[in-house]
Amino acid sequence: MGTGRLALRLVVGGLFMGHGLQKLKGWFGGPGLEGTESMMESMDMKPARANAIAVGVAETAGGALIAAGLATPVAAATVIGVMTTAVRKVHLKNGLWNGNGGYEFNLLMGVAALSLAEDGPGKYSLDAARGHVHKGRLWGLFAMVGGVAGSMAMVAMGRRGWGQK
Repeated sequence: MGTGRLALRLVVGGLFMGHGLQKLKGWFGGPGLEGTESMMESMDMKPARANAIAVGVAETAGGALIAAGLATPVAAATVIGVMTTAVRKVHLKNGLWNGNGGYEFNLLMGVAALSLAEDGPGKYSLDAARGHVHKGRLWGLFAMVGGVAGSMAMVAMGRRGWGQK
């Protein structure tokens, strides 16, 4: 069971890191910070620059933590929040299937993160090496509720233009 969770963490975490670096640096064919800022502006997430940085950092750091198996419930909450926001602001109107711009990928990644929060990162993780594995229903619930609440807060603040004068 340890190698299966390791593989899941490396793939999910690596994909999140890649998506974050697309947004922050333009790596892997991504839009970079300016393109992400434009995307945030079009989604009414103001201030757009701050939201572009926030989503890029959340995906990159959350992905790195998941890949390493470190602070797993917090990392899961972070990426669940990003995926929830992506579904709400972009993909829900397109239906389920990814081929139509739907939320299939976001749902899969969010559920994978939730699974890691509830079942734990496995024995090949930094959490296990430190002796601090937090897992179980309550940790899964923490990740899910924390992610959804974080998404709700970011969308609400984006509408109000948090930090803007």
